[in-house]
Amino acid sequence: MNFDAKQAEAARQMQENFAAGLQQAMSVMANAGSGAGFNTANSGFAPMGAFSPGQTPPALQFDPAKLQELQQRYIADASALWNQGLQDGADTLVSSDRRFSSAAWKTNPVSKFSASAYLLNARTLMALADAVEGDAKTRARVRFAVEQWMAATAPSNFLALNAEAQQKAIESQGESIAQGLTNLLHDLKQGHVSMTDERVFEVGKNVATTEGAVVFENEFFQLLEYKPLTAKVYEKPFLLIPPCINKFYILDLQPENSLIRYAVSQGHRTFVVSWRNPDESMAQKTWDDYIEHAAIKAIDVVQEITGAKTLNALGFCVGGTILGTALSVLAARGKKPVASATLLTSFLDFTDTGILDIFIDETSVKYREAEMGQGGLLKGQDLASTFSFLRPNDLVWNYVVGNYLKGETPPPFDLLYWNSDSTNLPGPFYAWYLRNTYFENNLVKPGKTMVCGQKVDLRKVDIPVYIYGSREDHIVPIGGAYASTQHLPGKKRFVMGASGHIAGVINPPAKKKRSYWTREKLPQGKFPATQAEWLEGATEHPGSWWTDWSEWLKEHAGKQIAAPKTYGSRKYKAIEAAPGRYVKAKA
Repeated sequence: MNFDAKQAEAARQMQENFAAGLQQAMSVMANAGSGAGFNTANSGFAPMGAFSPGQTPPALQFDPAKLQELQQRYIADASALWNQGLQDGADTLVSSDRRFSSAAWKTNPVSKFSASAYLLNARTLMALADAVEGDAKTRARVRFAVEQWMAATAPSNFLALNAEAQQKAIESQGESIAQGLTNLLHDLKQGHVSMTDERVFEVGKNVATTEGAVVFENEFFQLLEYKPLTAKVYEKPFLLIPPCINKFYILDLQPENSLIRYAVSQGHRTFVVSWRNPDESMAQKTWDDYIEHAAIKAIDVVQEITGAKTLNALGFCVGGTILGTALSVLAARGKKPVASATLLTSFLDFTDTGILDIFIDETSVKYREAEMGQGGLLKGQDLASTFSFLRPNDLVWNYVVGNYLKGETPPPFDLLYWNSDSTNLPGPFYAWYLRNTYFENNLVKPGKTMVCGQKVDLRKVDIPVYIYGSREDHIVPIGGAYASTQHLPGKKRFVMGASGHIAGVINPPAKKKRSYWTREKLPQGKFPATQAEWLEGATEHPGSWWTDWSEWLKEHAGKQIAAPKTYGSRKYKAIEAAPGRYVKAKA
């Protein structure tokens, strides 16, 4: 057989092998979870599926030109790596990936070669995924499946191949292995991989410590009122609605990075919704229940306590979607109790949902509706694991390697403690949310959907709105956050911050970190159709967007009056100290 024939045979074999590998990766992903349900295996340790339950992964077709180029490149790179063999390895490949950057990998020829071969294959598989022909969703699903597969099969994840873990085991005389087993048993018992030393934190003791009291509660939420830090407060109170898929204290981690404390310090009489962590008694609750008996009820109670005709409100993430829906319902009833709204990394328009779109289709939505549309709970750990697997190397395998292979205890970090403190969701609430937002995008279709007996029409929410999006957000992509500008008729201000979904939002001015972008002059006074067009005329500012938002909020807060001396009112007396019981309940 001549050289060309050998090369052709090698190329054919490579195509078959990689196609089989892609198909296997997608099959594993299809069986590991359940698509739009954001579900994972019950242990909480398995990656979620890119395909719906019962779905067969599609047969793969490749762009011929890309495939030929990829074959030639792979043969050349693989040949070069093989010729280097165990003597040299591929230092550049290994050094470029932090999983293999320690000296132990570079000094162990077998480990270095295995890491180099893995990185070459991973790069080729990802390129092959990009060469798949098909619709955008299929291509995204293939890419996601391959990313999960490659993250899970890295040699760093296995003690037999991890040179750094082996070296630590030798140096510790086996103590690291023993500790790793202890860590594994602990995490299996608690049901999730430890991202931080959770023993260090206690809600109400060293997180969620801003002083206040619970002034109202029902089966959905507790309403917290915070002690004023100024002699005078603005006459219009301020209500924060956090996401019900997480606990409110992401907004109150530590005094120095607490958005709640910052609002109080700026002179706002501040109230916060603390969601109840649902149990079986709430398994029948719906989206309508959360709008009527939580968001709207919270607005009513704040008005009653303060005597204010109107208030200012903020919604974060899903809390913003809930707030926007509630304001539409109130507008349909002829009520306008909210003077201004702030939407932080929130969807109203679900056209651009980023990576989460790959889990949403008719089959998967129907599956969830059949499973829990009439009752049941979506377990908090399933939801938390899903979001972790959106960044598997950073939020899953990094801790698997550190906790179990190296026997390390992750350092204390309040943000990761909050991230592990998961919450359940009622099944009917969740099933409605999937179909009407992520799948059918009904909130932005005037009159398309009914909530609390009213047709949702965001065009009636004619109030000033401050809209914030994070540039690198993978949960609410910047385009998705910006899209709200196209549906709300009132005077709007859009601000883009640096970093991601959490780090972009929790960015106190005192830290003097990151930056944000504003645009003062809009073409014809209207927001452009896309965030990319808006950005062309935007100006970058160093530091935190909080100061910009604070100045905006003051304009809508009314005059200043004497700060109240006590919590609540004659009707709504203090029930217990903040942060209250609800936030302490575990899923």
